Amino acid sequence: MYCLQCLLPVLLIPKPTNPALMETHVMFIVLYLIGFFLERKPCTICSLVFITAVSLICYSGVGNCIFWGNCEGHHCENG
Repeated sequence: MYCLQCLLPVLLIPKPTNPALMETHVMFIVLYLIGFFLERKPCTICSLVFITAVSLICYSGVGNCIFWGNCEGHHCENG
């Protein structure tokens, strides 16, 4: 479970309040996770625990997910 030490802090990175920066935030998170999985190759149990945690956080509410913002619809207004 050593590999979870680098995965769990990703869930604690705060989302930007400005909707214009949300795309940059999502790109950073996705690229970090891809790089982490390619470089460190975490064990299956750690990967499943992390994916389960992300899916439970995203399922609990739209505003809670690390991959999209707090907008009402599918697209945020940048104005």
